[in-house]
Amino acid sequence: MNAPPQGPLRLRVGIVDSGCGAAHPLAAAAAFVLTPDGVHQAAAQPDRLGHGSRVADIVAHLAPSAALCIAQVFDARPATSALQVAAAIDWLVAQGARVINLSLGLRAPRAQLADACARALAAGCVLCASAPALGAAVYPAAFDGVLRVTGDARCGRGEFSALASAQADFGACVHPLDAAFRASGASMGCAHLSGHIAAHLAGGGDAAPAALRAWLGAQARYGPQRPGSPGDAR
Repeated sequence: MNAPPQGPLRLRVGIVDSGCGAAHPLAAAAAFVLTPDGVHQAAAQPDRLGHGSRVADIVAHLAPSAALCIAQVFDARPATSALQVAAAIDWLVAQGARVINLSLGLRAPRAQLADACARALAAGCVLCASAPALGAAVYPAAFDGVLRVTGDARCGRGEFSALASAQADFGACVHPLDAAFRASGASMGCAHLSGHIAAHLAGGGDAAPAALRAWLGAQARYGPQRPGSPGDAR
């Protein structure tokens, strides 16, 4: 694992996704590639899916003073593994990320991923992960201590909701900044909440779990959704 960065730094936000666009100035970037021998770190490649770029757009828009660290786990397809995501989280912790956005969800609660999340939380990182508004739990969102975030169609760009539901803790805007990009829902909602949290921490906010959840609850524009309401968004 790389040594933590030294010296004064802007707040760092880690993004585990498909990469990002050339317009984003980065503090660090790496790809995590699954091979028959395990996960290997490599140089980050251009974002072939566009998903990570839209996530980075949102975070940079809401927290313009933050520095982005990109951990690439998707290539040409929106498919990854628990081993890749776990390696990405460990690397982002080593880079000094205080917020890590995981706009993804895996079906199985793999031990390697659970352990990586536990290490990140123990290091004081805030983990935000996508969770579906309905249906079975996904990971890492369902691990203890991870903020479960879904899309909430009631929310505009500057808004989020405190849901406290069986599926999600919070909801946020379902849309990317780029209206031409079709992806919406929980992955974009997760990015929006990560951006709000990053802006709060960059302004001196308390990252302690209880304090952060209290702040999110107090700042939420909306409360729990009624079942089947138009606010539900996957």
